[in-house]
Amino acid sequence: MHPTLFHIGGFAIHTYGFFVAMGFLLGISLAVREARRVDENPEKVMDTTLYGLIAALVGSRLFYVAINWNEFRYDPLEIIRIWRGGLVFYGGLIAAFFVVLWYIRKNRLSLWKTADILAPSIALGQSVGRIGCFFAGCCYGKACDHWWGVIFTNPESLAPKGVSLHPTQLYSSLNAFLIFVVLFRLRKRKKFEGELFWLYVLLYSISRSVIEVFRGDPRGFMFGGVLSVSQMIGIVMACAALFMLYRLNTSSCGK
Repeated sequence: MHPTLFHIGGFAIHTYGFFVAMGFLLGISLAVREARRVDENPEKVMDTTLYGLIAALVGSRLFYVAINWNEFRYDPLEIIRIWRGGLVFYGGLIAAFFVVLWYIRKNRLSLWKTADILAPSIALGQSVGRIGCFFAGCCYGKACDHWWGVIFTNPESLAPKGVSLHPTQLYSSLNAFLIFVVLFRLRKRKKFEGELFWLYVLLYSISRSVIEVFRGDPRGFMFGGVLSVSQMIGIVMACAALFMLYRLNTSSCGK
């Protein structure tokens, strides 16, 4: 594909960074709009989103570095070059969750109401950001002999060149967009606060674990190669989501 979008003088605008930035901006815009709809302070929600995004970037990069340390051990400066690709979503989600939790409590916002405001934005931003992965060639798939397989030829691409691969980046983008559509349509009909957020966690954890089967980049397998790190985290997150959906629903029914 095209890892570099264009050049301004001697400065390169990387396609990956562009789409990640666009995903962030769309997510923030949607969150502010949703905050106004539910009578929550839009400025505080925007601040919450910004803190969460910074934490997500740091957490997703550190998680990627941790499971792919051999790529960085001889050139530590590569760690900060995130515009070339290399983010692990679960690392970002976990880091953002704790930072956002701290900020919400500090500013006395409603925890699950705010989480529901942010959930569709996370899915939408993720969908757009994954397009950047496709152009950069990161998060690539296994060899694929189907008509929809893609062949990367750009020498700057992070994916293997000249081989037909599953477009797992596009699978992930479409998956996140479908989750966004579900959450967006349910946001006015939810039964309890926190429902959208934990439904997002549940849907993403399950679907991401399926997409993992088609991934061809280093996955950091566990249990003798049975599960990837992301699949293991997905199982834990899905169980947590089911528990929280049950607990919050039960609590709302008891009021």
